[in-house]
Amino acid sequence: MQRRTFLQWSATGAAALLLPRVARVAHAGNKFSIIEASVADLQAALTSGRLTAVKLTNLYLARIAAFDRRGPKINSVIELNPDALALAAASDAARRAGNIAGPLHGIPVLIKDNIATADKMSTSAGSLALTNVPATRDAFLVAQLRKAGAIVLGKTNLSEWANIRSSHSTSGWSSRGGLTKNPYALDRNTSGSSSGSAAAVAASFAALAVGTETDGSITSPASLHGLVGVKPTLGLISRNGVVPIAHSQDTAGPMTRTVADAAVLLNALVGEDARDAITKGVAAKTPDFVKALDAAGLRNTRLGVVRNFLGGHDGVTALFDAARKVLVAQGATLVDCNIPNTDKYGDTELEVLLCELKADLNAYLAEFAPTASVKTLADIIAYNQTNRARVMPYFGQELFIQAQAKAGLDSKTYLDALATNHRYARQEGIDKALREANVTALIAPTSGPAWLTDLVNGDSFGTSFTTPAAVAGYPHVTVPMGAVAGLPVGLSFVGTAFTDATLLRYAYAYEQASKLRRAPNFRATAATT
Repeated sequence: MQRRTFLQWSATGAAALLLPRVARVAHAGNKFSIIEASVADLQAALTSGRLTAVKLTNLYLARIAAFDRRGPKINSVIELNPDALALAAASDAARRAGNIAGPLHGIPVLIKDNIATADKMSTSAGSLALTNVPATRDAFLVAQLRKAGAIVLGKTNLSEWANIRSSHSTSGWSSRGGLTKNPYALDRNTSGSSSGSAAAVAASFAALAVGTETDGSITSPASLHGLVGVKPTLGLISRNGVVPIAHSQDTAGPMTRTVADAAVLLNALVGEDARDAITKGVAAKTPDFVKALDAAGLRNTRLGVVRNFLGGHDGVTALFDAARKVLVAQGATLVDCNIPNTDKYGDTELEVLLCELKADLNAYLAEFAPTASVKTLADIIAYNQTNRARVMPYFGQELFIQAQAKAGLDSKTYLDALATNHRYARQEGIDKALREANVTALIAPTSGPAWLTDLVNGDSFGTSFTTPAAVAGYPHVTVPMGAVAGLPVGLSFVGTAFTDATLLRYAYAYEQASKLRRAPNFRATAATT
């Protein structure tokens, strides 16, 4: 839902093996800078021989050591892959042999720690209950990344259990990982639940990260970190192997610094998975997202300005007004509209999420974590209560308790709630807005700027444009729109099902015309001038 210090690696011996090599590279006078480097930059350096995958991996490890573990202590990477350098060496060997897997060959990628990896790392969803529990196999999307030649560098911290444990949680905090800080202002929140993925990419700990979203968990943190975040159409990316909240809304997606990088990563993640029926036939619906990008892609387009998601912050309004001028200058016609019926699924969304959580999480634990001491949601609730001092020092687990009390997925209450969600978010929501305004996509600010982190009172986020697309299962792309007091804010493009490529084309054209992405400077607090 919309919803450190130097962390110990799960494989403690890896630190002793890796960090000396990091130190040597960090002081070797290598002139290549990974800060804000794109996939194209990295591939050019790898192809020319200026970099090897081992050198590149070491550069990222050095930056993580300097900024995530020490210095400002962003605390975004919950665990480093002890095999990262071995994987990089294998990638280099394949390159020397002429075996290039594709655009991601040799590129380190960070993975949110609710995505299963069959390696030495945990897949914990930020929970102590699943620490040191290896997954039985890779999530389908991880297998896709490995097939594409990517190097899994590590796992990122997240809002524990993807922010479904409590309605009073603090985004970016987990009992296993602690609190992730926002690199634009260390006292500001990262949003969640893909908090670590967002902070890590913003701080150049990797060029690419994978996040997951149920409602806002990719797009909101991406907005707050000046990133491109893509919540794809439900079914483009397999859900199998992702610690679930709810199958009717969950999806993984790219978190990157550029639209081009998001397109490259999305190409790799998409695929038909026999274990996830919703992906059947997806190949026929999926274009090459990189080829869809066009700097002139806004010409002769009609976009709907969603008036009922505007307002609430003068600084954001000013940025949105400026963004509209850019869109018009690039050839877009803007039409005022509203998304109707957004008040019809506020309660039913939560009903569906809690009902599906109970069934989906139990199934995940049986398939991917059979050696864990917790076998069911009920076991997790008991574990949290037994370990309350460590697991629940700031907020509780009332949503877990409510989910455990729900009936099964054949109950009338659940089925009626799901039907309500789909009716009012899809055909009588986004689709109706698109049709009546005669537009191909909807635009609005993604969210407001980052709020102050408050572990006592929890999150205090304001207006957000994440819920309609999340409940509908429709695509949503956010791209940097500027900053308020040094705090980034995103511009959202939302469309109907399987218009992901169209949204990326619009976002790319806007990005190329505006160029508003800025690297963080790790301020202690927000800028005042």
